[in-house]
Order: sequence, then structure tokens, then C-alpha cells
Amino acid sequence: MMKAVTTETLKEASEIIRAGKLVAFPTETVYGLGADATNGEAVARIFEAKGRPSFNPLIVHVAKAEDAARFVEVSDMARTLMNHFWPGPLTLILTLKMDSPISELCSAGLPTLAIRCPSHDAARKLIEGAGVPIAAPSANASGHLSPTSPQHVAKSLEGRVDMILAGGSTTAGLESTVVDLSTGTPTILRPGVITAEDLEPHIGKVDIATKDDGEIKSPGLLLKHYAPSIPVRLNAVDVGKGEALLAFGSIKFMGLKEGGAASTLPEEKFRNLSESGDLYEAASNLFAYLHALDNGDNKAIAVMNIPDQGVGIAINDRLRRAANS
Repeated sequence: MMKAVTTETLKEASEIIRAGKLVAFPTETVYGLGADATNGEAVARIFEAKGRPSFNPLIVHVAKAEDAARFVEVSDMARTLMNHFWPGPLTLILTLKMDSPISELCSAGLPTLAIRCPSHDAARKLIEGAGVPIAAPSANASGHLSPTSPQHVAKSLEGRVDMILAGGSTTAGLESTVVDLSTGTPTILRPGVITAEDLEPHIGKVDIATKDDGEIKSPGLLLKHYAPSIPVRLNAVDVGKGEALLAFGSIKFMGLKEGGAASTLPEEKFRNLSESGDLYEAASNLFAYLHALDNGDNKAIAVMNIPDQGVGIAINDRLRRAANS
């Protein structure tokens, strides 16, 4: 459903975001595929719509610079860059606040968040109207060219997005510059129209990242996820001694190797991603429940089978990475 940007369509798009659905919208860089960043099930729909192979970190968009402080720790350096370059095509990686309501799918379980304030008027009005921060990677199928027009979005994501807000062609036509401020030296993880030469007069020396220890950085963010400190065993049909259980669906026939039913496990040894077998709910709970079971009391985590379809493909990709860490 493609609609030109008007007061009415912005209101309609805001309601779609609040309902946990997807809206493709224009920014000054490329078109973004947006969902409520505080709603894990909505964010999971982004990955499924894009055919994204894993839960990579996403950029969260806010309407005003001051809104960022609700979600991340804003350092003096970050505030300086916000004052000079926001709204604009600059994404900052900052430390998440402990009480941040942002879904862990946006940060891929990392303690940091990529955040920016777009300069496109329609983008900011959409965020303001929705009343929530919006997670938005580029609005294209994974592996395809980034979209700089609503027609590009329609061609790439036909039938997978609830609304395309058509605001003409983008101006920058290149994804935002991503700068990591969470470590000692400011580092550009993804080059964009704002360069190191633009940044250095304000914050001093800026490094430009290259591949580090064979790790791939995508999309300008480290392809690195939260990994439990204990082993993860996939496709478990029972629970061993010292193991916790990460369940999915019914555990009626799930037993303990030493005898007894899995339903007798105490809370510190048991989490169910979705009792009803809902893959979106499971994706929303994934990182939080892995954290909860990696609590120092358990020796390993046994994970029940997750259907390898839809967003389940991304869940399984993440679990395989955790199992191989």
C-alpha cells in the first residue's frame, strides 16, 4: 500500500507503527523499514520482511536529539556531535541505559545501541506521531540494493510491508555514517556523507575501522552478538543434569535425563520463548531469556527445536551462533 506523504497518511502510518506493524518511510539517506523499537514482536517482523539471515543490530531513529537520553547514555562527545550534525545522516553507537525500553533485538543483545535523528521532515513527523522510537534498517530485501525511492521499496518488498510512505527520492542516497563512541577512540564503522574530516574539528582524532580479527562488520556495526558464557545445546529432547531449558511451545513430553518432568524445573532453570508456539513472541524473548538462564547457577542451556521457517530462520541462526561461541 503506497501513499504519498500527507497529514492524513502520516497519522495513518503512525497508527500502523503503534499497532506493531511495518511502515517504509523516507529519510534523507535511504528509505527505512520501520517498526516500534520498543516492541520486540514488531522488530522481529523487520527481519522476516527483509529475509535477514540473522538478528543483526538495527539503527533506532528518534525525532529529537534530546529524546536519545531516554534510551542511551549521552556523553559529552556524543552531545557535541548531536549539536553539530543532528538532525542528519549520522548514527552514533552509545551505551544502552539499564532501564532502556528498547527491544534487545535492536541491539542484538549487545550493551550498546545505534541511534540517530533523521533530518527528513516526514521521518521526524512519523516518529513524533507514533510516540515511540522507530527501528529501521534500509527498506529492501536483504542483499538487494538500498532503496532511494518508494518504487525501489515496492519492487523489493512487495506484499511484506503494511504501508509505503512515498516522499520522493532521497537526497543523500547513501546510508548514514556510523560512529562508535562506546570505546576509547571515536571510530567510523560505516563511512557516509559525514566524513572523519567533518567530525575531527569537533571531537579530535577519529579512526576508521577495518576488518578486525576476521570479523565482518555489517551494516557498519559489528556482526557480534551476545553469547552465553555456558554451552548451548540445540534441538534438545530432554534436559541433562545442570542444564537449564529454553523451551518453545508445549513441554508436555519434555523430561529430565535423571527422571521427572521438565515442568518441575525452577524458574532459574526454565524459560519458554512462546508457550503458544508464536515465532514473533519467541524472537522478542530470545536475548532476554538467554541472559536470564546464563545466571551463574546453570552449567549449560538445552534448547528445544524451533521451526526453521519465517522468523524462525533468524532465531535458529542466532542460536547456532550461540552454540558455536
